[in-house]
Order: sequence, then C-alpha cells, then structure tokens
Amino acid sequence: MSGARETLPFEGFGGASDAFERSILASPLLGGGLPEEARAHLERAATRYHLTDVAETHLFEAEKIAPDHAAVLIALYRFYFYKGRLNEALDVARACVAKALRLNVLGEDWRRVQPGDAAFGEWEALLPRFFLFSLKGYAYLSLRTGHLEAGREAAEKLLELDPRDRIGAQVLIDVLNRMEDEEEADGEHRS
Repeated sequence: MSGARETLPFEGFGGASDAFERSILASPLLGGGLPEEARAHLERAATRYHLTDVAETHLFEAEKIAPDHAAVLIALYRFYFYKGRLNEALDVARACVAKALRLNVLGEDWRRVQPGDAAFGEWEALLPRFFLFSLKGYAYLSLRTGHLEAGREAAEKLLELDPRDRIGAQVLIDVLNRMEDEEEADGEHRS
C-alpha cells in the first residue's frame, strides 16, 4: 500500500509525531522491546484522548508494564502537556532526563555533563540527541511552571553542549532575558 505508514501509539496526543520522536521509537535502544500489552494500552489511550480519565488509566497501565520505556514516557509527556497539566509533564521530563543520563552514561546530574562527554555535535547520534531534547523539555516546562532559575540553568547547559543551538535553547534564554528586562523596567517606573 503506497503512502501508508504505521501509526504510532502516541500520535493522538498532538497530531503527527515529529521525526525525532519517530526516530526514537525506531531505535532498538529506545524504541525496541515495548511489550504488546503496553502498546495496546498506548493505542487505547490515544484513541480515547478526549476522555481524560480513561486515556490516563490506559497510560498508567502502560507505565506499569513498561515504566521506563521511551514510548510510554513520550506518551505521558505529550498527554500531560496537551492537557495543560504542566507540572505533571515536568515530572515526566525529569524522568526522560534521568533515562537519557543513564543511556548516555553521563552520571546522575545533568549539571555536570560536559560537551565532550557524548557526541552532542553529531546530530545523527540518537542517544545524545535524546538527552538534549529531554533537557530542553525540562527547561521549557521549568520556565512555564515558574521555576525560572532551573529553566535558565538547563537552557544555558543546552547551549554549552550544543553551541550551534540546533536544539533551540537560545529562544528560551531570550524569553527569560526579556522577562527580566520588563521586570527591571517596571521596577524603575514604580520608583
């Protein structure tokens, strides 16, 4: 069948998945080994996205079966993000960062990761890119949930690891800088 492709279980949570998520799930290291029962729960969650409690129950069932699997983490992240449940999405982003640290053998603290610790400059290197995208999700959600210092620290770490800024960390830093400039301007006007 020409033009047909496999539907991924989490696509119901925000439209077509991007190429990076597709590459994660195609990777034997990240996407392989998802038990069929967990996959079925992710598919049910996607088709019942509009029924929040039902979809979430299926996500929890998938998580029980495959708690650290990339497909489950991505589905949970997207579900919470698109439902506007940003604190829960932030928790999943933390879990993704922890998984990426383990997979890349980078220790337990993302703050200590250095540019030479992994192939961050090689865009085709999936595991380092998974770390960068996970850290970006953490940075973005930290900002959105009011944890500005943590968000800035993560965004600055991203720029250190990805100086060409293919991940888009500078945008987050620019937003923070504008917020700080506006606060300073408001403070001066009040004096």
